[in-house]
Parts: sequence; structure tokens; C-alpha cells
Amino acid sequence: MRSMRRSSVRSPPAVLPPALPVQRSTLQTVAALLPYLWPANNAGARVRVAVALLFMLLAKVATVYVPVVYGRIIDALAPHGPAMTSHAAPAMTSYAVPAMTSYAVPAMLILGYGLIRLSSAAFGELRDAVFASVSQRAVRLLALRTFRHLHAVSLRFHLDRQTGGMSRVIDRGVTGMQTVLRLAVFNIVPTALELAMVTAIIWHMFDWRYAAITFTAVVVYIGFTTALASQRGRYRRTMNDTDNDASTKALDSLLNYETVKYFGNEAHEAQRYDQALARFERASVRVQVSLNLLNIGQALIISAALTLIMLLAASGMKDGSMTVGKFVVVNTYLIQLYQPLNFLGIVYMSIRQGLVDMEQMFALLRVEQEIADKPGAPALAAHLSDGAAGEVVFQHVRFGYQPNRTILKGVDFTVPAGGKLAIVGPTGAGKSTISRLLFRFYDVTAGRILIDGQDIRDVAQDSLRAAIGVVPQDTVLFNDTIRYNIGYGRPGASQQEIEQAARQAQVHDFVTKLPEGYDTIVGERGLKLSGGEKQRVAIARTILKDPRILILDEATSALDTRTEQDIQSALRAVAHRRTTLVIAHRLSTVVDADEIIVLQDGRIAERGSHAALLAAGGLYARMWTLQAAEQDLEPVPVT
Repeated sequence: MRSMRRSSVRSPPAVLPPALPVQRSTLQTVAALLPYLWPANNAGARVRVAVALLFMLLAKVATVYVPVVYGRIIDALAPHGPAMTSHAAPAMTSYAVPAMTSYAVPAMLILGYGLIRLSSAAFGELRDAVFASVSQRAVRLLALRTFRHLHAVSLRFHLDRQTGGMSRVIDRGVTGMQTVLRLAVFNIVPTALELAMVTAIIWHMFDWRYAAITFTAVVVYIGFTTALASQRGRYRRTMNDTDNDASTKALDSLLNYETVKYFGNEAHEAQRYDQALARFERASVRVQVSLNLLNIGQALIISAALTLIMLLAASGMKDGSMTVGKFVVVNTYLIQLYQPLNFLGIVYMSIRQGLVDMEQMFALLRVEQEIADKPGAPALAAHLSDGAAGEVVFQHVRFGYQPNRTILKGVDFTVPAGGKLAIVGPTGAGKSTISRLLFRFYDVTAGRILIDGQDIRDVAQDSLRAAIGVVPQDTVLFNDTIRYNIGYGRPGASQQEIEQAARQAQVHDFVTKLPEGYDTIVGERGLKLSGGEKQRVAIARTILKDPRILILDEATSALDTRTEQDIQSALRAVAHRRTTLVIAHRLSTVVDADEIIVLQDGRIAERGSHAALLAAGGLYARMWTLQAAEQDLEPVPVT
């Protein structure tokens, strides 16, 4: 708890990033999606898209011709000519002979009818099979790009993020992309194509009135659906926001399980979560009710058009201009047309919802990378000095997390390659800010930072961070095994190398005594381990990384005195011939430093060796005397 409280004080004030620009037009969202659907430099994917579109066209052509063949079969089999007169018995006798002699004609039509129906279904399945790899790859690439981008954006953004809400944004965005790719490409486009083909065929087979009713119904249907869908889109956004809020509150509460228990605030947390769920409930009801109204309006439009066309067809049957086969054809077309059109309303709403869900994920991709490499930035080179590399120089460094609040006010120091510098001072003096600047989580406001004579703003960030190892005060572990967490320092390291690093960090014996050894799961954020155990795992992880620059940010603050002495001995061995920066509150951990700088109010108040600073009787000496009451230190007189 002491560590948690101190961390909350020392954390830099977060500058809120601008609100995510989620309100984009549908066309902008679709335009952002197209590169994933038609990827550049991927001829295979483009060929698959083209083949899938060809199968889609063939499937729709076959579907449209099914009613035509069906109507011809009925006309071929239905009684006609004299059979329709009042002399029924003789007529039937005279009709029977030609019907039998021409039996091959309807038989061929029936076979053709079966083949066309099979073709319609087969081409549709082939279309989906060919396009599956394209759509899934597009989803994978977008999810991967979002994941990488979130690792690339600045620490400033992540200090203000809401993990639960962000996770929901990504989940819904990926699902929304799958929906849009599946439905838009092979439902909206094919249905629109079918509508055009059916309208043309109806006009050709019958007259303009049938086509006019069909076309008018489609236009009214689409207009009504689009208008109500826009309103539902706003409801959906509200539902997404409330869902994010509920998810964030739940995850935040569970991550802080111990804090909730410490203060007995289970009922308070449940009330906050229930309030968020209640807002989500109200938004969900509005979405559902608007969907019901949409379905009723669509059914009304379809039923009215169907009734008008059937009345026209019945009139044609009465005056002899319409055969039984044509009557069946127009009825079949309308049923065949309006069934997908009715489904089109659901598809359209699903696509609209998918686009709304994708908006926030694309908004994450539009968050600018605050700290970016210069074009063509080279890797950090290692310049050896007396057999060691890693000289660190701060030249007149000024920095503030906010423009109106400066943290570092002209800091100068040099750590020679292989040397050890300790940074001490009161809370809020800017000690941890120095480590963040060196790791380039932020860029300096003025001055510069050099490693081996190279300005860190001019080199690639990955090479810079590969050269620096950090053991933070507040250690966070992955919810995985101890082996994985130590091996994270150098992915691909052997078990022997992992165990060697664990021995140097004084944690190997502890791990081997566990029932599952290195396969022990450490739990969420490493909560199954004690603070000292977590910190030793973090030290082992950094040892395995084998960097040439070490930053120890209160690396032994959670350890008891005896373990701290063991770890300090291990760290001294690891730091040999490596440049080391130690950020410390406990002055006993820095007495062996080559130089100690004392920060106060963003400036270097004192600097020198441990003995020289004690002899000076200044701020460092007073800090040492104050800690002597709590630790077995040798007090010195304060002058």
C-alpha cells in the first residue's frame, strides 16, 4: 500500500488527449475499409475477390431465371386452347394426345429448372468459400494494425485510457468489420443487382405498370429504411457508450479487488455498476423498439406493393392477357424479390451497426503518435569507452508534462560508460521523469539527451529501448507463468538462461519450492506473488535482457533488509561494466554510487559522492539523518 500511495503521488499529471473523433460519415468509414478488402501488393487476394464477385453474379443470374423457367413449365403443362371452352369432356380428350406427345418439352424444362436452382445455391456457396480467406485476412490485418498502433501511441494517451472501454471498442470493431464484409459485399450488392434485373424482366414480360410499382416500392422501402436507420444509428452509439462505461467500471473494480475489500465498498461498486447497466438497458430498449417500428413499416410497404401487383395480375387473367404461367411468374418474382428485400432491412441495419462499431476503432487508429522516429532514423550505435558502452549525458534538459508546469528546469549531468549515478530527492522533484525521458516516453522541451554521443531523438526507438533495461518501482507481471514473465526479457531464451537470471535475482530457490515451479501462474498483474517476489521476477527479467544501460527505479523498495542486501549484491554484479542510473528514496541503496545528484524542485541542488555529500551537511545529509531513525544507518551531524 505504501508503494501504491507513493506511486499515485509520483505519477505525472496526465494531459487529456482530444476526444476520439468517432462521428465520421458512413462513406468515410467505408473508404477506410476498402484497402483491407482490395489490398495493395497482394495479387492473390485481388484475384479471389474478382472470382468471388463472378460467382456472385452467376448466382444472381441463376436466381433471377428460376421463376422464368418455372412459369414456362406451368404453361407447358397447363390446359390451353379448346380445354378452356365449355365443351370440357371432348376438349380434354383432344388435349391429351398432344400433351403426351410433347412430354419431352416440360421434362427438359424441369431438368433445366433443377440445374438452375442448383447453380444458384452452388455459386453462392463457392462465392463464400473463395471470399472467406479475404475477409478473415482483412479482419486479422485491421485488428493487428490497431493492436500495434496502441503500442505505438504515447504514454500520455495510455495514462488517460479506460482499459475496459478500449477493449470493448476493439472487440466490437472487429465484429463490425466481419459483419460489414460479409453482408455488404454479398447481400447489399447482390440484392441491388437482383432488384435491377427483376425490374427489367417484369417490364419486358408484362408492362410498365408492374415495373413502376416494383420500382416505387423499392425506392420507398429504401428511403424509409435509411431514414429510420440513421435514427437508430444514434441510439446505437449511445448504447455503445453506455456499454463502454459499464465495462470500464466492472474491469476497474475487479482489478482493484483488494482496495474494494480494504474499504468495504462492495455495495458502492455494485451500485455504480448497476447505474451504468441501467443506462445501457434504456439505450438497448430504444434500439429494440426502433427496430420493431422499422420492421412494421417495411412489412406495410411490401404488403401494399404486393397487393397492387397481384390485383393487376388478376385483372390480366380475367381479360386473357395473362396466362397461368405468367401469373405464377409475377407472383414468384415478387415473393423471391421481397423476401431478400425484407431481409435487406435487417442486413442494412446490421451493416449500419457494424459501421458504427467500426468508427471508434478507426478513431483509435487516427490517434497521432506523439513520439515518432525521424524518417530513416538509424539504430543506436554502441561506442566503446574503456571497453564499455552506454555513456549518458543530459544537457540543459527542461521538461514539463503541461506547458504551464515545468518539472525539470535545466538538468545537466554525465554518466560515463560503465559508471553508476544515483538520483535522490524529495517526492515530486522529477526523479522518475528523468527515466521516462531517457526511455523516450516523452521528448524534452529544451536541451538534449545523448547516449554514446547520439541524440536519442535522432535514433530508432526500438534500438534505444533495446539498450536500456528498467526495473520499475511498481512491477506489473503478465497473467502467465513465472517462466514466461522472466523469459519476456529476451523472448526465445532457453530454460537454462532463465534459471541463471533467476539465480542472480535471488528468486530461483523460491520458484523451485513452488508445486509447479517455473510453470506457476502469477495471476492478474502478478497478484498471486508478494511485492518482493514480483520485484525479484522483474529484476530477473531485466538481467535476462542484458542491456548496456540499467535504470533501477526503487528496484528493492518492496524487499526486506536481508533480501535487499542479497539483491543489491546481485545488482552490483549485473551492473558491472554497465551504465547504471539508480532512482532511490532509501539512501542506503546508493552509497556505492560513483556520483549522487540531489534533485529539488526540478533542479540539481547537490551532487557528489556519498561521503562528500555527508561532509557538506546539506540536503542529502539531512535526508540521511531523517532515515537513520528508521534504518540501521550511521547518523551524521547536520551543520
